[in-house]
Amino acid sequence: MTIFDSIILGTIEGFTEFLPISSTGHLIVASEFLGIGQDSVTKAYEVIIQFAAIFAVVFNYKDKFTIKKISLWSKVFLAFLPLGTVGFLFSSQIKELFSIQIVAIMFIVGGIVFLLVEKFFIRDEAHFIDDIEKITIKQSLIIGFAQVFALIPGTSRAGSTIIGALLVGLSRKASAEFSFLLAMPVMVAVTAYDLMKHYHEFSDENLMTLLIGFIVSFIVAYLTIKLFLVFLEKFTFVAFGIYRIIFGVLLLAFFN
Repeated sequence: MTIFDSIILGTIEGFTEFLPISSTGHLIVASEFLGIGQDSVTKAYEVIIQFAAIFAVVFNYKDKFTIKKISLWSKVFLAFLPLGTVGFLFSSQIKELFSIQIVAIMFIVGGIVFLLVEKFFIRDEAHFIDDIEKITIKQSLIIGFAQVFALIPGTSRAGSTIIGALLVGLSRKASAEFSFLLAMPVMVAVTAYDLMKHYHEFSDENLMTLLIGFIVSFIVAYLTIKLFLVFLEKFTFVAFGIYRIIFGVLLLAFFN
């Protein structure tokens, strides 16, 4: 992997991780175009850029990381349990799902779901929960079960959790924010597991590439979180639904 590859993939990870457009799907496609094989060095690199995205959440929500927010984090952890359990029990079957075709199909399906939710389920956001600390245990669990769909490549972890949050009565902004926080236990678990598997690749030879990827991913993710919330103050998720459908159709056209 070159420095150029590191910058491109770091940018893609940082930009797509917290948007409802599937970071995994975009990274798979980008790797195909760049001709990057899925070897141990690439896996180690993915660990690093995901770790950078975690830091971006921490820096954006420093006020949430205190003992006073234990109630909020208990709900976040509850929402994590369904995905953590299913992902652990069926990890080998999930790995077999990774292909461009499945990613493309799930992009389209996810886009259609967003358009349907925006058209038929969201009426007056004034009655929606706008403060994530007011979310109930029941709502957090439902969002957690919605997140399980993210195990299918191309679905998007952010997308599935946002859809679940919208359907249980959270506003667009609160749905996005809860999705950001819910990324923490998911990404920490995945990063820790992958780190144990690929720690030997963190050598001096690869250090510069890994460091650049970390910095780029952190900066882009930090800015994306802020800009995404500003976007949701004025706009809906319709644009993301349309983008997903177009991107999925293009993938099917180019890779079939």
